Amino acid sequence: MKNIVKKENAVRRQFLGVDFVVLSMGRDTMVTKMLYKQTDFVPFHKHPNEQSGYVISGKYKLAVDGKEHDLKEGDTYSIPADIEHSIKIIEAGEVVDVFSPIRQDYL
Repeated sequence: MKNIVKKENAVRRQFLGVDFVVLSMGRDTMVTKMLYKQTDFVPFHKHPNEQSGYVISGKYKLAVDGKEHDLKEGDTYSIPADIEHSIKIIEAGEVVDVFSPIRQDYL
């Protein structure tokens, strides 16, 4: 199967200063693991991709659609395409994000 990616073969990348790993890609979706450091900050931005996430560890403040949401381990979220959002890292950790369609700027 070409959609299986072993941990040692995952592709490491960086975007807006944030380290992340591309875990797998299907025809229309991309799975990434964000490796947030305490000093990271993702400013307001938007993209043509729907984004859904699962917080593995850490604490975050997600600002979307004029509201702030505190996120911690076990929390999930979905952000529609073309909606401005930002993420403030309160405590370092990891988040799995799924994007549809695939984020070309993450390749």
